[in-house]
Amino acid sequence: MLSNTIHFLAALLSALLAGIFYAYSCSVNPGLQRLPDSSYLAAMQHINRVIQNPAFFLCFFGPVLLLPLSTFLHYGKSTAGFWCLLLAAVCYIIGVFGVTIAGNVPLNNQLDVFDLSKASTDGLAGMRAKFEGPWNRWHNLRTFLSVLAAGLAIAGIFLKKG
Repeated sequence: MLSNTIHFLAALLSALLAGIFYAYSCSVNPGLQRLPDSSYLAAMQHINRVIQNPAFFLCFFGPVLLLPLSTFLHYGKSTAGFWCLLLAAVCYIIGVFGVTIAGNVPLNNQLDVFDLSKASTDGLAGMRAKFEGPWNRWHNLRTFLSVLAAGLAIAGIFLKKG
């Protein structure tokens, strides 16, 4: 029973995070892309600050712990379910958590210390060019892998015994 609860929570939190990233990719990024440099950079600074909240952290860090734990608890119970959980854990830890920490967070940190009020028009354009393309590439990768991880975790629910 405990293993099923942990599996359900791992799948739920993975799916919630995938939804956050997916919604961001389909709505926030296209909307921000249309803004002038100063507005884009200011919006991203604000978003990057407010996203750091308990609800987001639960969805972001929860699967890092729960997917491997669920995988361990289901070892030997169902080959297909176990492999789905293992692949979900790998996709999430490397492709979501790892990409975020190694790719998006350093860019967020660079942007956070950039003083918009003292930047010239060229400085704003340069910072946007340095930030936007790389950040979106990392974000698209983690979005794809978060959806894959959530899908695998959910599939594991249907492919396991007990």
